[in-house]
Amino acid sequence: MKIPDLPPDEAERLQALQSLHVLDSEREERFDRFTRLAKRLFNVPIALVSLVDAERQWFKSAQGLDGVSETPRDISFCGHAILRPQAMVVPDALLDERFVDNPLVVGSPYIRFYAGRPLRSPSGHPVGTLCLLDTQPRELNDEDLALLGDLADMVEHELAILLLATLDELTGLTNRRGFEALARHSLGMCRRLQRPAVLLFFDLDGFKRINDQHGHAEGDRALQTFARLLRSTFRESDVVARLGGDEFAVLLTNATPQDCDHALQRLSLALYEHNATAAYPLRHSVGRADFDPDRHPDAAALLAEADRLMYQQKQSRQR
Repeated sequence: MKIPDLPPDEAERLQALQSLHVLDSEREERFDRFTRLAKRLFNVPIALVSLVDAERQWFKSAQGLDGVSETPRDISFCGHAILRPQAMVVPDALLDERFVDNPLVVGSPYIRFYAGRPLRSPSGHPVGTLCLLDTQPRELNDEDLALLGDLADMVEHELAILLLATLDELTGLTNRRGFEALARHSLGMCRRLQRPAVLLFFDLDGFKRINDQHGHAEGDRALQTFARLLRSTFRESDVVARLGGDEFAVLLTNATPQDCDHALQRLSLALYEHNATAAYPLRHSVGRADFDPDRHPDAAALLAEADRLMYQQKQSRQR
């Protein structure tokens, strides 16, 4: 068995996958309709929308593979398929040295035939596949490959719609819906791998005064400026979001308390430099909650604690 290689742009590819906010989400009819259609059109027992994460392939939609939501990336066919620009077809896995002794071939679901067309994010990175599996060897002709490509294009369109639905239009940051989905996935990973995480909850101080004195257009610019400073201060792997109004959040995963302290110091310096030449100062209150799996059963509990601590800091400043 050959373990699939990593793409040369693996870090960017994973970031593109995470930006879709779809990992570990519920099944959706918008994707199930395409796997049902693929299963029927190609007369195969299994059709999947498979997303290739760092260490696993996870199935957003699965027809004919009951009770299985993911498999290790090391044994995945899709890990190989995302390395190709077009569809990868394996007519008979027992005749292919990459897969002849693969656990998914010699054991359940006993794959003999595989065809996977890469699915690309709006940024162009391959994030998974629309794939067909059969327990019998078979071939695909050019017409079949074109049809598989057409179905994959439609799945990509649905992924693009998901991305648009999770972006804040004003700042370009992740919105609350996207943050909640990505935080759920990220904290689940931290829980499994026993990695640390920190949530920062920000609220702009005096934002109403900016709107009242300078107008709502300037208020929008203030939000965009603060978003830009957050994005430039924190790591690319951190989740930076506008939750609504003048509330922002940053989730730092696999970050030590010292990493968080340094990031907040960088933000303070960036704000100081901005305020030195700005027509009005940007100031904020922040609540910090360190992830504890025993106290935070989900992302909502961690967010609620950070929100409460932020409010306490804001109240203390107003006394």
